[in-house]
Amino acid sequence: MQFAKRLEPLRSNVFAQMDNAKAKARAAGHQVIDLSLGSSDQPTPKQALEAIAASLTDTTTHGYMLFHATKEFREVAARWYEQKYGVAVDPETEVLQLIGSQEGTAHLPLAVLNPGDFALLMDPGYPSHAGGVYLASGQIYTMPLRAENGFLPVFGDIPAAVLAQARMMVLSYPHNPTSAMAPLSFFEEAVAFCQRHDLVLVHDFPYCDLVFSESVPSVLQADRDKTVSIEFFTMSKSYNMGGFRIGFAIGNAELIRALRNVKAAIDFNQYRGILNGAIAALTGSQDCVTATVETYRRRRDTFVGALNRIGWSVPLPQATMYVWAKLPSPWEQDSIGFCLQMVEATGIAASPGAGFGKAGEGYVRFALVHEPPVLEAAVAKIGTFLRSTNSIPAVPEAATAGI
Repeated sequence: MQFAKRLEPLRSNVFAQMDNAKAKARAAGHQVIDLSLGSSDQPTPKQALEAIAASLTDTTTHGYMLFHATKEFREVAARWYEQKYGVAVDPETEVLQLIGSQEGTAHLPLAVLNPGDFALLMDPGYPSHAGGVYLASGQIYTMPLRAENGFLPVFGDIPAAVLAQARMMVLSYPHNPTSAMAPLSFFEEAVAFCQRHDLVLVHDFPYCDLVFSESVPSVLQADRDKTVSIEFFTMSKSYNMGGFRIGFAIGNAELIRALRNVKAAIDFNQYRGILNGAIAALTGSQDCVTATVETYRRRRDTFVGALNRIGWSVPLPQATMYVWAKLPSPWEQDSIGFCLQMVEATGIAASPGAGFGKAGEGYVRFALVHEPPVLEAAVAKIGTFLRSTNSIPAVPEAATAGI
């Protein structure tokens, strides 16, 4: 049996390796503390669950959901966006309901790229961005994100020959995995660059609310006429609805129409009750969002403080639910080896930076998906592992007393 060549780049998966390593650690008797996956452990808002529950006995919600049946949800999403970012949105032509933002970012390349066209992607970046390009038989040019540049790409470094074949650029800030943020001036530069080179500007925006200092801008605030831009939102992070698979896109009407065409060939929309839950979340009290942000703030402070006390100096992230840590010697070029050996020795699972791209090598990502006492226990085990591999010096017992 033969398969399409476009599947070849998708066969190698660092995260599958980590999943196998976690299973082996459990089999060996370790209690695994999984900090490798950004799957929220926080509760879905009560108003969303109540709306979904009420829908279950309403037989009018049990049929297929085509585009026009999503009108109420699209109107709510448009109002939510306008109130939050001050940019007017037409819910009929500039909003599309999705089965999570990952579906949208993975399917959009099918609407934009011809075989051989380039997509400009962040490195490190979210794996599904590359997966969608491969499935569209496109080529990838990676834009390295370096600490000295605030983990922002340098557009002037992109070769002219690549730009001549490029059709889209994908950005995502606040950024997974680095937790970096981007100012409005950066998005203004990105919009102007994409206008100049006739590129579609894709902004994946799942962490729009998970910010611990100032608010972050939407790309459409830099492209108010929506000339080249489309932005993807999800209910998974702010509202802890990951398992319900609900998100939406807002942006250029032609891009929305093209993505809608792709979506129509692949799937119907999900159950109406889930849309009702999302509507309730977006229109109800936003105290649930505030509580989620404060939960991650406490976890961030606990985890980073504990790492610093064991001698692993890590900067305090200003956004997202992740900590992006530069690996100490001798692990600077072996993030996969570090994560595999650490989970085998301690049961603590993290995501190797190399799994997010070549420029992610030398880093590891921790997801803050446990309460502070569990995070403190995890850091204590991490410290034991690091000292056993001579990665950090021995720390006096008094220095680790709070861990």
